[in-house]
Amino acid sequence: METMGRHVIAELWGCDPKKLNNIKLVEQIMVEAALEAGAEVREVTFHKFSPLGVSGVVIISESHLTIHSFPEHGYASVDVYTCGDRIDPKVACDVITDALGCHRREWIQIERGEGFTGAFQEHVEILPAVVHSND
Repeated sequence: METMGRHVIAELWGCDPKKLNNIKLVEQIMVEAALEAGAEVREVTFHKFSPLGVSGVVIISESHLTIHSFPEHGYASVDVYTCGDRIDPKVACDVITDALGCHRREWIQIERGEGFTGAFQEHVEILPAVVHSND
């Protein structure tokens, strides 16, 4: 193993506000993302803010996934940190991005345990527009 782990930090814009404000759905998406990436889920804790927003963490054997949503802005901040090289945090990030209907994602991957000498790989993506239903 060349690093202690990989950490994806993502800015998700243009997400479906109703999804971002639905604590049960956000929790389901985050757990599904961890499982799709092949992680082992240990604990799950989420909080619904009033009137808007959800924050949560999924603790995995390999580290964690976190989210904080701002439905009023169609925005979510997401962190996916996985220790070792077995779990790809980008896979989990992709699941979250798709499930929230995100149409613009900015992300960076940090190789943890190397220090900050050339460890950053920054990415900015414009994704296809998503039509949000009024459901």
